[in-house]
Amino acid sequence: MTLKHAGYILCFSFMMLAMGCATGISQQSLSKVTYKGTFSALQKTPNAYKSEVIMLGGKIIEAKTSPSPPLSELFVLQLALNASGRPDNSDQSGGRFIVQSKQLFDPAIYQKDMLLTVVGTLKGSKVLPIGGFKYAYPLVEPIEIKLWPKGMQTRPMIHFGIGVGTSF
Repeated sequence: MTLKHAGYILCFSFMMLAMGCATGISQQSLSKVTYKGTFSALQKTPNAYKSEVIMLGGKIIEAKTSPSPPLSELFVLQLALNASGRPDNSDQSGGRFIVQSKQLFDPAIYQKDMLLTVVGTLKGSKVLPIGGFKYAYPLVEPIEIKLWPKGMQTRPMIHFGIGVGTSF
């Protein structure tokens, strides 16, 4: 292998590493985030944080649209975000929230079980029933939404062995 080829391989490897560590949300939107607390605190008293810019992630439960007034809503199961801003696809959740917009959230694009990250303004809460219970959903008006492709790894995989191995 020549030195030139080694340089190309090193450059390519660095670019792939940088892309893998990049967040899905733009720096411009990230710089607007003012709320750094937990989802649990937000869930308990959403009106105390009204007008704060927050970053949340989760799994889409349902996408709804209503014609009058024109409104789209994404019902999202909150999941913790990893270092790259992607939700960890786990069964650990702090609750639910709604992303609400006058823009269309096409249910063919915003499909059930897709992971998303949103930066948006907290508008308060909306109380709706879940089963027989009243549930106060934090209500988020989006500034930016990142939909994560299905099947993408949510954590690094480490493999040992040749042919047969284990992953962590």
